[in-house]
This record gives sequence, structure tokens and C-alpha cells, in this order.
Amino acid sequence: MWDEFEDALRTCEPGCYVKVQGQISKYNGRFQITLQKLRLAAESEVDPADFLAHTQYDIGEMWQELRSTVDAFSNIHLQRLVNAFLDDPVIGPAFMSAPAAKVLHHAWIGGLLEHVVFLLRMCKRVAPQYPEVDPDLLCTAAILHDVGKTRELEWKSSFAYSAEGQLIGHISIAMGMLRDKLALISQVEPFPERLRILVEHLILSHHGSLEFGSPKLPMFAEALVFHAIDDLEAKMQNLRTQLANHVAGGNQPGSVTDWIRSMDRQLVDSKEYLKG
Repeated sequence: MWDEFEDALRTCEPGCYVKVQGQISKYNGRFQITLQKLRLAAESEVDPADFLAHTQYDIGEMWQELRSTVDAFSNIHLQRLVNAFLDDPVIGPAFMSAPAAKVLHHAWIGGLLEHVVFLLRMCKRVAPQYPEVDPDLLCTAAILHDVGKTRELEWKSSFAYSAEGQLIGHISIAMGMLRDKLALISQVEPFPERLRILVEHLILSHHGSLEFGSPKLPMFAEALVFHAIDDLEAKMQNLRTQLANHVAGGNQPGSVTDWIRSMDRQLVDSKEYLKG
């Protein structure tokens, strides 16, 4: 843009959507667009789904699967607690659309819900193997462990951390949200104190180690199992993303990737490798 760009830039800031008018041409063999007009786009003109990565699964169907799981809880206290979050007019819609991370696993619209639904499926498969594990408590961990990400992250025009997310983090945010909901539902019927402590521990310990941000290490069966399946589900999705990026970058399927910093290793697609 060569003319009148100063006025246009004054109406915009980083992360905003703009509407432009210009002419496409080629320069040194590459397409370029020379802008004549640029203005801030109205919200009614923008569908963020056109610009942000989006879950490949149907959000409505995943939401229904989540709600059906909670409806099947036998522990009425945990059911009331989880529904207090899902029925919240602010938290519920944010839970449906939020990414689960800025860059790593499930970094797309609907990523948090997708991550939770996949975890719930794993909880239902794993819990019967261990009689020590309460399935409702394990599923509650799956649903609430990352609820703080609905405030830690922003996803209106790009994926970024909010000021609250940078200063406090999703585990501490989730603890505050949990205390608020417990205070609310306890006005109708007291929430069991020992059950509250277990739910809080599940949130505090889900990263599994102090160096990864958990204030506490998993100390009981549900916490130990949940950390394991949460870590596995996140790593598997990160693996899928990294292998897809490897091929999209022009590399041969089945070849070894460059060093993946987020996983502290190189990766290879075993199925594609066997085809070679």
C-alpha cells in the first residue's frame, strides 16, 4: 500500500481483521497485491472460522457426548458441580469454542472440547481396569482440568495468551473458578468437603510433575491415572500435528523429522516407514 496508509493504520491494531481493496499482479514471478483501500472490518463481516484452524469434528455432537456423560454420573455432587460449569452462560460457550493450547496440542477452535471428549472416552475404557478408580471422579478431572484455558487463552482473531493467562496460568484460574462454583452450588446443598479436596487435587496435579507446573504430584489413584491419560492424549495429538507439518513441508512420509523441541526428540510415522 503506497498511498493514504497512515490513516488506515490508525483504525487498526495487531490482531484485528481488515477489509481491503487492491489489484493482484506478479512481481519476480510471485503474486502480490497492491492495496488501494484498507479499513477495519466490522464483526458482522468476519467469521473467525475462515481464518483460524478448526476442529475436524462436529462441535454440537461432541458437546452432546460430553453432556450425556455427565448425565450418566451416579455421584450427584460431581454431576451438579460439572453442570454448574457447563450451564454457565459464559463458560459453556467458551468451553465449546476454545483451543486447548496456543501452539501445541489441539491448537484450534473447538480444541479444548475435542481434547476433553477424547479424554472421556479414554476414562471410560481405563477405569474398569482399576477397581481403585472412581469413574465419575476420573471423568470430572477430564472435564475440569483445563477449564481455566477458557480464560487463559484468547482466540478471536489469533491464538494468544490473555493478560490473566500470562500472569496467573490456567491451573490457578481453574482453582478460582472451582471455588466460585462450589460456593454457588453450596447455597442449595453443601458440597462434601473431602470430595472438594479430591477435585482440587486433580486440577492441581494434572501436569504430573513440579517442573511442568503442577503444584502437587498426583497422590491418589484417580490423579495418577488421569495424569497418564492426559499426557498420552496431548502427546499423541502433538505427534499427529508434527508429522503432518513434516509432510506439508515437502518431506517424504515415513522419514525422520527434524528435532521437535516441544517433545524433546525426533519423530517418525511408523506406518509410513513400513511402506518404504
